[in-house]
Amino acid sequence: MTRIDDYKALLEPLSAEDQLILCGGDGTLNRFINDTDGIDIKCRILYYAIGTGNDFLHDLGKKVGDAPFPINEYLKDLPFVEVNGKKYRYLNGIDGYCCEVGDQLKAKSDKPVNYTAIAIKGLLFHYKPKTATVTVDGKRYTYKKAWIAATMKGRYYGGGMKTAPDQNRLDEKGEVTLVVMYGKGKLKTLTVFPSIFKGEHIKHTEMVAVHTGKEISVTFDQPCALQIDGETVLNVSGYRVTAEQKSPVTV
Repeated sequence: MTRIDDYKALLEPLSAEDQLILCGGDGTLNRFINDTDGIDIKCRILYYAIGTGNDFLHDLGKKVGDAPFPINEYLKDLPFVEVNGKKYRYLNGIDGYCCEVGDQLKAKSDKPVNYTAIAIKGLLFHYKPKTATVTVDGKRYTYKKAWIAATMKGRYYGGGMKTAPDQNRLDEKGEVTLVVMYGKGKLKTLTVFPSIFKGEHIKHTEMVAVHTGKEISVTFDQPCALQIDGETVLNVSGYRVTAEQKSPVTV
């Protein structure tokens, strides 16, 4: 493991002729974009995936083992999420229950975590849906029995769930997509849930709402966990996302 204590000292001397290769998964990318926020990066950033979830990789149509490829255009002007008094940039999406349980399982065993199984067991036995109040560019909506309230920069999260199939991470307006699955009981939700892996859940408009915008806030009637690119934040009562318009890429 390589530890970098001063990203500015490392990156600012590098020119457009230099290349830096990032090796890791979604969590590594998230740490990089936050640790380097505000630094003028002139070199080419290449990515070599060795993580487990790899939703960013999946979104770009790549797979583990592919040769390193440039990602500068995907790291610029990323949205912010504000939660529990802290502010982060993020790359993929925001939601929570599966990562909370996944972290608990990782603490007990070295076996790979099956996030699909966690989601299904949660729907059947453990997770209690919340009332979610959302505001999208000034318009307010309330959803009772919300199972999912994910705000997406990419299309995928949770190890392959195609949560926001129409989201474009290179959208010129910089907009993000909020997807809410709500209103139905466990059995109906469980019946529809598998379609999220192909992005077909959004056809069920009676229980899935999709909003796009640049200023999105979500509040819950009970605290819950939140994940940001696979990193878990506990005891969250709400979050706010601010998107940014894309600027030209010079590398």
